[in-house]
Amino acid sequence: AYGPDPRQRLDVYLPQPAVTGAPAVLFFYGGTWSSGDRQDYRFVGEALASRGIVTLVADYRLSPQVTYPAFVQDSALALRWAWDRAEGLGASPGRVFVVGHSAGAYNAAMLALDPRWLGAVGLTPGQLAGWVGLAGPYDFLPIGNPQAQVAFGWPTTPPDSQPLHHARRAQAGATPRTLLLAARSDSLVDPVRNSAGLAQALDRRGVPVTLEMLDRVNHVTLIGAMAAPLR
Repeated sequence: AYGPDPRQRLDVYLPQPAVTGAPAVLFFYGGTWSSGDRQDYRFVGEALASRGIVTLVADYRLSPQVTYPAFVQDSALALRWAWDRAEGLGASPGRVFVVGHSAGAYNAAMLALDPRWLGAVGLTPGQLAGWVGLAGPYDFLPIGNPQAQVAFGWPTTPPDSQPLHHARRAQAGATPRTLLLAARSDSLVDPVRNSAGLAQALDRRGVPVTLEMLDRVNHVTLIGAMAAPLR
């Protein structure tokens, strides 16, 4: 538990044998901020732990129980929990990353780019070793998806709810290095507008960023490829 709500829970996957000073990844899954369960992403925890990475897969509160920014606030609380316990889990606090897929990549992006959320839990984005976004929505106003409309209170969604808004104000040295992965053929989240657009904005601000547009995967199999049958 990283908070009192039943959805504020995470699972920890540890490398075997344990590695002192290992990197740590806090992973957020997608589901349009309205569905998802950490137990369905056991394959992510197993894949990363098998590579020597201390891995945490977090649930967070979902719409319509909550709306923006509650799921971002939950993500920050989960990171605070991970940060405080990194050394006890065999990881180095200087090697903590946030990673997300789809809506979870949005959560990760907001932690890395908008200092309000980590600031509320006594951390800063610059303390992250880096972050990874897989097929994330980073620039999606106006909102057309009905579930996302509910999650973000459309049409009164604030412009500063968008990661791209904060990327345009990012500061080199204060914004963690970035890896953006997207399926070139993604039909759910436009990879050019979102991943490429975010990469360009960060690059202009001097933030180290790598963008990879991948063939032979789609929005779902981009993360599914971490599972043993597709790996």
